[in-house]
Amino acid sequence: MTSVLYDVPGPRAIIRNRILGVITVVVVAAILGAILWRLIDTGQFSAEKWEAFTYTNVWVQLGLATLRTLAAFGVAAVGAVILAFVLALGRMSDHAWLRVPVGAVVEFLRAVPVLVFMFLLYYGLPVVGIRMTPFWAVVIALIVYNGSVLAEVIRAGVESLPRGQREAGYAIGLRKSGVMQLVLLPQAIRAMMPVIIAQLVVTLKDTALGFIITYPELLFYARYLGSQSVLDSPIIPATIVVGAIYISLCLILSFIANQVEKRLRSESRGIRIAGANQPTQEITDTELIVAQGDTPAR
Repeated sequence: MTSVLYDVPGPRAIIRNRILGVITVVVVAAILGAILWRLIDTGQFSAEKWEAFTYTNVWVQLGLATLRTLAAFGVAAVGAVILAFVLALGRMSDHAWLRVPVGAVVEFLRAVPVLVFMFLLYYGLPVVGIRMTPFWAVVIALIVYNGSVLAEVIRAGVESLPRGQREAGYAIGLRKSGVMQLVLLPQAIRAMMPVIIAQLVVTLKDTALGFIITYPELLFYARYLGSQSVLDSPIIPATIVVGAIYISLCLILSFIANQVEKRLRSESRGIRIAGANQPTQEITDTELIVAQGDTPAR
């Protein structure tokens, strides 16, 4: 079967694609093999390099560093989502006096790197007499940057919906706030959930930038552990262990977010079925059906 955007490759194209695939796999395997060989050749997998991880205190400190990473991420994620909704609603306002300044703020926050925000909060504010702990410098920087990015995601999701959804909400007597809350935002959030998940994963990984301003998270402790000469400076083993922890945290976050997305879809499907079986329901049920993307029952 063919489509407008993609044509099924012919016999020659299939052979060419398979050859390119084999070459790509061989090249990637060769690069990974070379890296692994260099690590083995330089003794990075020797018992002396990994001796540090036989001590209980090292794992306790890794656990505490992980908790500090999760604490910064949790506060930053909640704050970023709240800020995103505020900025997105401001960006979609009908009033120019609100829409234009909020749009300028969003563009400014998106353009400045998150590390610059951290430097400004931790090293710049003390110049004017305001001191901030590394934790709050990391959290606030993550909130303002990721909140501005998520605001654009939400706005794009709302504006991508068919115009009929908005008009259907007004037709059943909803005000603009009701249309936004019951009709547009639920659909936009479900549609943009993969992008929101991806941005939250970025937020989790960006907590590693906190080590530059001495926030004792995972990367900070990995660097500290790798600089201990009494433990044979296990910088590579420490990086591997911390990297594995970051990957595990990201996979857990993605799993939780996917479960939430499936739950939202199942609830949406249940509401559609209820609306189809009861076409003479009251206006409140009709509002729920419109909010899920269906036309109101007649």
